[in-house]
Amino acid sequence: MMSCLSMVNYSLTQRLLDSMQHMKKTWFQLQESMHQDQLPPPIPLGHDTPRDRDDATLITPSTGQHASVHSHSTTQDRPQYDDVDTNSEDRINNNPTWRAESNRSRSLMDERHESNHHQKGPKDNLNLSRNDEALDITRRNEQATLYEANEDPEIIWVNWDGKDDRKNPKNWSYKKKWITTLVVSVFTFISPASSSMVAPASNQIAMQFGITSTALISMTTSIFVLGYAFGPLFLGPLSEIFGRSRVFQLSNLFFMAWNLGCGFAQNRKQLIGFRFVAGLGGSAPLAVGGGILGDMWAPEERGRAIAIYSLAPLLGPVVGPVCGGWIAERSTWRWVFWSTSIVDVGIQMLGLLFLRETYAPRLLEEKADRIRKDLDSDPEKAASDSAGKSKIVKAIYDVGNDRSWKAVFSKALTRPFMLFYHETIIQLLGIYMAFVYGIFYLFLVTIPLMFREIYHQRPGIQGLNYIALGIGLTLASQTNARAMDRIYKHFKAKNGGKGEPEFRLPSLFPGTHLLPFGLLLTGWSAQNRLHWIAADFGIGCVGCGLVLIFQSIQTYVIDSFTLYAASALAAVSFLRSLAGFGFPLFAPAMYHKLGYGKGDTILACLAIGLGCPAPFLLWIYGKRIRMNSKYGRKSAVHRDSVMDARAEQPKEKITRQESTPMDLERAQTHTDASSNL
Repeated sequence: MMSCLSMVNYSLTQRLLDSMQHMKKTWFQLQESMHQDQLPPPIPLGHDTPRDRDDATLITPSTGQHASVHSHSTTQDRPQYDDVDTNSEDRINNNPTWRAESNRSRSLMDERHESNHHQKGPKDNLNLSRNDEALDITRRNEQATLYEANEDPEIIWVNWDGKDDRKNPKNWSYKKKWITTLVVSVFTFISPASSSMVAPASNQIAMQFGITSTALISMTTSIFVLGYAFGPLFLGPLSEIFGRSRVFQLSNLFFMAWNLGCGFAQNRKQLIGFRFVAGLGGSAPLAVGGGILGDMWAPEERGRAIAIYSLAPLLGPVVGPVCGGWIAERSTWRWVFWSTSIVDVGIQMLGLLFLRETYAPRLLEEKADRIRKDLDSDPEKAASDSAGKSKIVKAIYDVGNDRSWKAVFSKALTRPFMLFYHETIIQLLGIYMAFVYGIFYLFLVTIPLMFREIYHQRPGIQGLNYIALGIGLTLASQTNARAMDRIYKHFKAKNGGKGEPEFRLPSLFPGTHLLPFGLLLTGWSAQNRLHWIAADFGIGCVGCGLVLIFQSIQTYVIDSFTLYAASALAAVSFLRSLAGFGFPLFAPAMYHKLGYGKGDTILACLAIGLGCPAPFLLWIYGKRIRMNSKYGRKSAVHRDSVMDARAEQPKEKITRQESTPMDLERAQTHTDASSNL
C-alpha cells in the first residue's frame, strides 16, 4: 500500500514539475517575444568594419538583433560604457534616465536606417575599397561614441562622447584654439629665425675658420634648411605614434641643444654638422604644426589660422638677421646662437603650459586605455558572454589601419614620393614652390652681401634691410588672411553652397606678378646704385608675392588632398627645402659674374614662366586634373560627404557648428592609412 502511494505521489510530483517547467518555458518565450518587439530594426552595414554612429550599436548574442546603449553620462552613477548581454534591456528599463536615452537612441537609429536605404553618396560610383568606404562613412558621422561591430560583438569601439565632446579638439573654445595657434606659431617662428640669423655674421665665421669659398660661407646658413627636408619624414610618423604635442616639444628641446652647441663649434665641420642636426629638430613646427591647426579649425575658418601660422616661418628668417647683425657687431658670432637658445627656453615654457594633445587617434587611444583599466578592475563588466571571454577595446581609428611603427614609417617615407610621382598638381606646385622658396633663401643670404658691396653698410645696418622684407610679408599675410576666407565663402555661395579647392586660388594671381616685379626692381636698383629705399621697396614687393604664393598653394593642396594632406605637404616641403638649401650656394657666384641686375632678371623670367600661367590653368583645369587621379577623387568624396553631413543638420545647429567647427583635415596622415598604394 505504501509502495503504491509512493508511486502515485512520485507521478503527481513529476507531472507538477513538468507543468511548472512548461509554464516557465512559455513565460520566457513570451518575454523574449516582447523583448524582440521593443528592439529597433537591424541596420544594414554592408562592411566588415564597424561604422561610426550616434549611439552604441550592439549585438545580443542570443538573438543577433541590435540594441543601442548611449554612452553619454547624464548622472554621476552612469558608466561611460557597458557590457552587453541578453539582460541589457532590463538594465535600461530599470533606470529612467537610461530608458529615455535608449528610446531616443532607437529613434535616431530608425532614422538612420531609413536614410541608409534611400540615400546614396558619390562614393557609390568610385569603386572604393571596403576599408576606404568604411573609413569614409566613419568620418561622415561625427556623433558616434561607443559601439560594437555586428560581426564581432566582443570588441568595444571607442569614439568621442558625442559630437559636442569638449575633449575633441574641434570642439574647443575659440579662446583655447587661438592660444594653441599662437603658441604653435611662436615655435614656428624661432626655428626659421635661427636659420638665417647667422647670415650677417658669415664674414666673422669665415675669417675665424679660414673659409674662402663663397659656397661654403653660404652653406653655414643654408645647411640648416636641409634639415627641414629630412626631419619631417621622421617626425611626422613619430607624431602619429606618440602624439603631436609630445613630439613637437621634444623636438624643440633637441633643436635648442644642438643650436647651443653651434656656439661652441671649434671648426667649420663641427659648425656645419651641428647646424644640420639642429635643423632636423627645428623642422618639427613645420612638420607637425600644420596638423595641430588642422585638428582644430574648419575650412571656412582655416584661412586666418594658416595665415598666422604660415607667416611665422617667413617672418622668422626676416627678424633673425636683424637681431643677428647687431649681436654680431656688438659681440661675437657665437652669441648669435646662444641668444637664440635662451629665447627658446621661454618659448618651451609656453609650450609646457598651453599646448595639449590634439591628435584624435592618440586621444582616443588614451581613452581606450582608461576603459581597459576599468574593465580589468571589474571582471563582470569585462565578460562579453556566458563563457567569460574578455572584451577587446579598440579606438575607431584602428578600423582597417595598421598603426604599428613599422607600418606608419613605411607609409610616411613612401607616400609623399608616390604622390609626387602620380599627381600632376603636386608636381607642378611642388616645383614652383621649390623655386619660390629657393628665391626666398637666396634673398636672405644675398641681402647682406648686396648692401655691403653696393651701399657699404655695417653688419648692424645691413640687417635693418630685412625689415622691408618683413613689412611685405606681414602686410600681404594679414590682408590675405581676411581675403582668403571671404573669397572662399563668396565663390562657395555662388556654387550652390559647395566649396572647391580652386576657390583658394584668387590670391595666387597678384602673388605671381608681384614676385617678378620685386626681383626686377631690387636687382636693377642695386645695379644702378639708386637710393637704398628703392631696393628695399623691391624687397618688400618680393615679400608680398612670396606670402601670397605660399598661403594660396598651401591651402589649395590641403583642400585638394584632405585625406592625404600631410603626405602632399611633405612632398612639397621636401622639394622646397632642397631648393632653400641649394639656391644660396650658387647665388654669390651668379651675382659676381652677372651683376645684380642681370641675375635678378633671369630669376624674374623664370618666375613669370613658371608662376603666371599657373593660377589661370588651375582655375580652368584644376578640378579635371584632380578628378583624374585616385587620390584626388577619394579626397573629393570625403570633402563632399562631410559637407553633405553638415548640410543635413538643422539651420540653428549649422550656425553653432561654425563657431565650434568640424575638422575636414583631422586625420591628415592617419586617415590615409586606408588607401592602397
